[in-house]
Amino acid sequence: MGADPTDLCWAAIFEAVGRRVRQAVLPLLGTEAGRRELGVGAGGDRTVGLDRAAEEAALEELSGAAETGLAFSVISEEAGRVWFGSDQPLVLLDPVDGSLNAKRGLPVAAIMCSLAAGPHMRDLRVGAVTDLVNGDHWSVVRGGGLRRNGRPLAPPPPPSRVEVLGLEGSPRNLVRVLPLLERAGKVRLFGSVALTLCHTAAGAMDLVCGANRSRLFDATAGVLMLQEAGGVVTDLEGGELDARPIGLESHGTLLGSLHPDLHRLALEILRGG
Repeated sequence: MGADPTDLCWAAIFEAVGRRVRQAVLPLLGTEAGRRELGVGAGGDRTVGLDRAAEEAALEELSGAAETGLAFSVISEEAGRVWFGSDQPLVLLDPVDGSLNAKRGLPVAAIMCSLAAGPHMRDLRVGAVTDLVNGDHWSVVRGGGLRRNGRPLAPPPPPSRVEVLGLEGSPRNLVRVLPLLERAGKVRLFGSVALTLCHTAAGAMDLVCGANRSRLFDATAGVLMLQEAGGVVTDLEGGELDARPIGLESHGTLLGSLHPDLHRLALEILRGG
């Protein structure tokens, strides 16, 4: 089964959004103007200057798409719901995933876009993540595979153990995944769940573990990438994500791997096996 032509159109739109946002945000990384607080966004986080610049650039690009005749709605982490002629499909927009990194000048942040035909994780159709620092662009279309900078990604051979664990979470929540940390060869903590999921879907990290009950919204593109690449993503208890809502109010933990056997091993470790 191939990719839907409309989904491919959205993938191209998301790539253009990523380029435009990167152009707007890159000069603000680590600057006083970029980290100046402007209020509280719809997702509950404090909005800073670079968040606002990123969202404005993204919405301008999406407005251009609407002018071509596309009808859709947007849910953005900062502005909330923005209507462009129709309730569906739904564009999910995190203008700066890794905002704390970005405002402090740490070079790990991304823009995340995804498209859903309905209100649940199973309705995801398209996902895209653009690294705001180096410009790498990751994209996925259901039925069309995973690409990095336009080139298809083939899954690497499965490792025999968790050599590299991608971890996302606050210190107070790491205790619950300590058995997994003790079994991993190395740990990488980016501070951007979107980028962590991208690199896990590409096989650069063997396993991703989100120890916090964080917004699933931020992870939508990466979850679709892992699924499309043949991987598995659940919560830390092994619960399926497909029926979970995709709005800003939906929270959960994450456990994912490109390799189903490693995912099963991780669940056994977390259950005390």
